[in-house]
Amino acid sequence: MGDHYFSASPSVASRPGTVRVHSGDVELSLTTDSGVFSHGRLDRGTKVLLDSVPMPAVRGPLLDLGCGYGPIALTIASRRRRLPVWAVDLNERALGLTRGNAEAAGLGNVTACHPDEVPADVTFAGIYSNPPIRSGKQALHAMMLAWLPRLAPGGRAFLVVSKNLGSDSLHRWLDGHGFPTTRLTSEKGYRVLEVAPRTN
Repeated sequence: MGDHYFSASPSVASRPGTVRVHSGDVELSLTTDSGVFSHGRLDRGTKVLLDSVPMPAVRGPLLDLGCGYGPIALTIASRRRRLPVWAVDLNERALGLTRGNAEAAGLGNVTACHPDEVPADVTFAGIYSNPPIRSGKQALHAMMLAWLPRLAPGGRAFLVVSKNLGSDSLHRWLDGHGFPTTRLTSEKGYRVLEVAPRTN
């Protein structure tokens, strides 16, 4: 069994590649590698997310939660070049790729780091994520409870989840834990959930 993409230090041999990301007015050529989520292509769920979500209604830092090689972080950083974009992941190979891709794209507003390296006082106008569903419900729920409370007033989180991998149950769980959630879109078997700050 090989490494999962959520391993901190993938031991699988490096096999670099290139993925082109095109969403709206943004076009990027990103370096990828084995041991990182969807390293050979742009994941379909990520594409649905990038093509459907708005930029936040309020101004402030943005977060890509589980950044992989950086397609979400770099796309939103391209759309909002004056805003800081935090790209977090447990996978060190992924973080290295995101840093290199940001530098190659001239995006100095991207900070790729381990989750523990984000200052505790930073709140986010927008959180964007194709979360690691296959890490299990316990890990997924812990991630949500750690980061969604850091939404700024008026901010929103946008999560893309496959219908077959539990998007509707996550929707119910979020509502049940005080995070008002609506389905922004449903396309190609994926739901994009829009999550508001906690109400209780």
